[in-house]
Amino acid sequence: MKAWSADELGQFLGGVQDTVLFGLWRLAATTGMRRGEILGLRWRDVDLDASFVQVVQQRVRGADGLTYGPPKSAKGRRRIDLDEVTRTALRDHRRQQVEDRLAFGPGYQDGDLVFARADGSPIDPDVLSTMFERNVRRLGLPQIRFQDLRHTHATLALAAGIHPKVVQERLGHSTVSITLDTYSHVVPAMQVDAASRIAAVVDGVG
Repeated sequence: MKAWSADELGQFLGGVQDTVLFGLWRLAATTGMRRGEILGLRWRDVDLDASFVQVVQQRVRGADGLTYGPPKSAKGRRRIDLDEVTRTALRDHRRQQVEDRLAFGPGYQDGDLVFARADGSPIDPDVLSTMFERNVRRLGLPQIRFQDLRHTHATLALAAGIHPKVVQERLGHSTVSITLDTYSHVVPAMQVDAASRIAAVVDGVG
């Protein structure tokens, strides 16, 4: 498991801001959603006015090829709130998708997918990973996998002091202990920060 620093993630998002899938990269970085969850996301599961998405299905590869299935666990079915920049990116993406639909006319494959190919057909998960890795190389950033955006999100969130229970709910882990065990490398820094905060309260500092 690898994770970028906040600066590295910022460099990546700045470097892909003008690409057609900026909304996807931004959503992955700011929500910690799994690759299959993002590729299974439908517009009916998105509320841009209230600024949240709902994870109700994921794109999976089975014995019969690529299909759709439920999230990995009951907790995987969840609501994730969005920040303003991500919401704006999704609005822009939706406008571009409407233009693509009009350009293709009757040949457009409308599966209500938020992220699809220009003709509306589903994106292969492996192709998405390859696209991500190409962008990483182009920008000269430390090489990580697409799923490491999820690890980056969790690591940065915990390091920023966001409660582990909130991080667990955003990631869709079945228990908070899984979140803490997975990202135990962040805990020592949290302990140091906690010690300083507690001392500040006890000593009446700040």
